[in-house]
Amino acid sequence: MNAMTLSPALGWPAGAAISVIMAALAILAAVVHARRKRSSDETLLACIRRMALCLVIAVMALTPSVPQATTSRAVQATDVVVALDVTGSMAVKDAQYGSPATMTRLDAARHAVADLTASYANSSFAAIRFGVSGTLDVPLTPDTLAIRNWANTLETEPTSISTGSRLDAPVDQLLTTLKTIRDGHPDDAIVLYLITDGEQTSPKARRTYSSLRRYLDDAYTLGVGSAKGGAIPLIRPGDMQNSTSGQWVEDPATGKPGVSRMDEKNLRAIADELGGENIILGARQTMADSVSSKASQRWKTTAGDDQRERLTPVVWPLAISAAALLAWELGAWLLMTRRML
Repeated sequence: MNAMTLSPALGWPAGAAISVIMAALAILAAVVHARRKRSSDETLLACIRRMALCLVIAVMALTPSVPQATTSRAVQATDVVVALDVTGSMAVKDAQYGSPATMTRLDAARHAVADLTASYANSSFAAIRFGVSGTLDVPLTPDTLAIRNWANTLETEPTSISTGSRLDAPVDQLLTTLKTIRDGHPDDAIVLYLITDGEQTSPKARRTYSSLRRYLDDAYTLGVGSAKGGAIPLIRPGDMQNSTSGQWVEDPATGKPGVSRMDEKNLRAIADELGGENIILGARQTMADSVSSKASQRWKTTAGDDQRERLTPVVWPLAISAAALLAWELGAWLLMTRRML
């Protein structure tokens, strides 16, 4: 049998105060009875009854409890958040993914998302796109098909309305999304994948990603594109599937087609701020055979038994005793009242 312990339901300060007061009243009842023994009609039995009632309430205030061992099954899932760059430079055709063939940076990002969903079995995903600002397109869901469809239907922003690439554009939306996931699933492992070319053309200083670290278990920046770079297609509003008219965004300084280059330095800096790693996707490095594949094994869904101790209050015998003593006291009072009539 487990040893009895005390665990006041009202907390130790309030419980101890009530207990001390009731014990003092029990002692006071005995003292008053002894001093007024000859001048009072209170019997010894009545005094004992009232003392017992005070002592029972004093013990109830301390809430006697029995500790019991319990076993809970804890499941640790993985939540993967994908943030994908859709600025105009993602339409540059200088990226490679698993082969020497070149493709747009956005197409390489789509392949990466498909491999990510395959690498994380039994996981949930959230998808954010960012250009001028960050937008949560797909809230946390275990539906990997929805994430792949999201990536396949993404289009880059029209370059005619672009205000320059800002690498910190998704920070606010990521902060909100990650906090929501952490609050709703405190035991889950959260992994962030930021897919971008790392280019920062906005004159404003970039904000740090360090504020996201508190919500993350792991993070990766995935670089798409090349250091050599390529011309940026001119994309107008209404162009379907990023179709272009063969025109290019002009560099205002030279009047020639502007060249966008992947900036690995920025990618490494963001990865460092997140406490994660940077991966450059290319002809020989994909999500299926890179560091992230090992990470997916590390953060697989796991389960384990957690031994805990729970306190079960044992107050009902005392409550019955207190009720019986109160009923006895009421009966004695009624009987005395009838005699005095």
